[in-house]
Amino acid sequence: MVTKEFVDDLSYEIFASIIEVHMSLGPGLIESIYHKCLAHELKLRNINFTSEASFYFNYKDLDLTTDFRCDLFVENCIMLELKAVQEIIPYFKAKLISQMKIAKAPKGILVNFNVKNIMSEGKFVFLNEYYNQLP
Repeated sequence: MVTKEFVDDLSYEIFASIIEVHMSLGPGLIESIYHKCLAHELKLRNINFTSEASFYFNYKDLDLTTDFRCDLFVENCIMLELKAVQEIIPYFKAKLISQMKIAKAPKGILVNFNVKNIMSEGKFVFLNEYYNQLP
């Protein structure tokens, strides 16, 4: 059962994985390298995830499959959007929040690996109404 405690503990492990990858590689590489290395780090920690996940949803009796792909969907509850860019623009945040709504994910994490200090400059956390509904 997914609880707030589970999501928060999982977030801690994800942040530890992000820090490990960033400490090992530093800034300046392309997103796909960080994606592969973070996926490997999560596997090493026995954390389940889906890479490039797409989602199904219903809009007024119309069944759809999303065209977007979530970079990593961790334990079916935390969405990770990975970037290696000069700066995070509002579109990246809006995209993640929209993806979270469709997937009913309680938490989303946007990470920019192209920074000197990943914890103070490179991560953004979003919660949605599903987090508040968790036991």
